[in-house]
Amino acid sequence: MNIGIVGLGDMGKLYAREFSSIGHEVSGCDLPENIDRIKEEFGTRINIVNAEDICRESELIIYSVQAHNIHETVRQYGPLTRRGAIVAGQTSVKTPEIEAFEKYLPRETHIVTCHSLHGGSVSPVGQNLVLINHRSSREAYNLARETFETLGSRIIEISDYKVHDRITADTQAVTHIGFESMGSAWMNAGFYPWENPAYIGGIDNVKILMTLRIFGGKSHVYSGLAMLNPFAINQIGQYAKSEADIFRLMIKEDEKALRSRLKEASDLIFGNKNSPIMLEDKIMGDFNLGARNERKQNSHLSLLTMVDAWHKLRVNPYNNLICQTPLFKLRLGIAEYLFRDNGLLEESINAALFDRSIRADDLEFHDAVKQWASIVKKMDSDSYTRQFYETKEFFRDKISEGMKRSSELITRLVKSN
Repeated sequence: MNIGIVGLGDMGKLYAREFSSIGHEVSGCDLPENIDRIKEEFGTRINIVNAEDICRESELIIYSVQAHNIHETVRQYGPLTRRGAIVAGQTSVKTPEIEAFEKYLPRETHIVTCHSLHGGSVSPVGQNLVLINHRSSREAYNLARETFETLGSRIIEISDYKVHDRITADTQAVTHIGFESMGSAWMNAGFYPWENPAYIGGIDNVKILMTLRIFGGKSHVYSGLAMLNPFAINQIGQYAKSEADIFRLMIKEDEKALRSRLKEASDLIFGNKNSPIMLEDKIMGDFNLGARNERKQNSHLSLLTMVDAWHKLRVNPYNNLICQTPLFKLRLGIAEYLFRDNGLLEESINAALFDRSIRADDLEFHDAVKQWASIVKKMDSDSYTRQFYETKEFFRDKISEGMKRSSELITRLVKSN
């Protein structure tokens, strides 16, 4: 198939490599200042042309640009699209993408959009790939599906882009805010968590690696997921409210109210789960970044908050596994592990209520959640970028190792399920 890719960033390059290696004819374009580097990287494996030629000639056109640029990019090139072409987008937020496609693409084009639920450094083989038939004939949709299936991904069909965005508000936007808040809290507290006995082993290994993985990425990816998804602001707001409510009960040492609230949330989210727990202690325990010192209890406030927020939003996170990312599956996995291990949950609640040696850490997390949620609510992308890179700089010396080890953890997770 003749495939054109508009935008050769991380995901665009991944798709260009994968499709060309399979045998498809691939053309790609990017900003002028990047062309020489891209030509050197790809050689003759793909045709480097301009966006106008891609739109006029390609049978399948994939827009792989930043979400905040999708409207302008489609406005500029969309009207040139050949009649009968299939058009897809790789943005993680579909509302602005579909709005641009509907406004600027010729009516005679087919819109079958997609979302690869992994990053550009991860092979698509075995990973989930969402397909949404927004406006297409059955024949064109089948052709698009057959083409994407050649990547070796698991195809997940979703009927409506709004359903996709509502699910990904949970699996991506809120998930990322949780880990970003952990990173900022540790930075503001002035310590590396792998050197602190309150964050050693098991669940905390996963927290640390996923935090480093996020800060190993690019700010605009995460800010776009949070600010352009129309469902994200409400869900992030509830996460912040749940955290504030739980933290308030902790500092009041209101044991009865806290236990009642967490039991109600646990019964709704985990009460009917009889399946095996997703994460094994052995797997989580193998991924320490620091010394294997004796572990000290902590409150796991971030996970208590997430489960409470799911409860208040009436979100079933297991249903959202249809759009799972490795980060979300790991986050749900550690929340499930905590709430289905009665001894560990009891330790967490007791620490939250009565262990004042970790109260300062929880205060830092409380402040960080409030700050990240406020930035998103104000749609303040500049502050988001500043806070992201300030935290990234704090963890600079460990990010490379964190990316490597988190990839190993994700691979182990895939093999174990």
